[in-house]
Amino acid sequence: MNDTKGYCMILTTCPNIKEADELATKMIEQKLAACIQITAITSYYKWEGSTNKDAEHLMLIKTRSELYPGIEEYIKEHHSYEVPEIIRVPVQNGLPAYLNWIDEVTG
Repeated sequence: MNDTKGYCMILTTCPNIKEADELATKMIEQKLAACIQITAITSYYKWEGSTNKDAEHLMLIKTRSELYPGIEEYIKEHHSYEVPEIIRVPVQNGLPAYLNWIDEVTG
């Protein structure tokens, strides 16, 4: 069975589907992630003293934990936000076949 401490999901948001699609495609092509899901959301947040409400696209990035630094760097370099959300959530449990697949398709 896989060591589930070796897997994570990374959350980030984008201002539009075009940017989310470009980030997802490149991360998959570079084998940084096995699967990336994108969904439309509404975000409420405080920024520079103002309360904001914006339509965004949430990205759920599934990968191996050891690839997190490369994903963080890629997002920071290619994201349009001054301070993009980049949150790593460790995987506590997972279907062994799915975790094996993550191993197979990531670099």
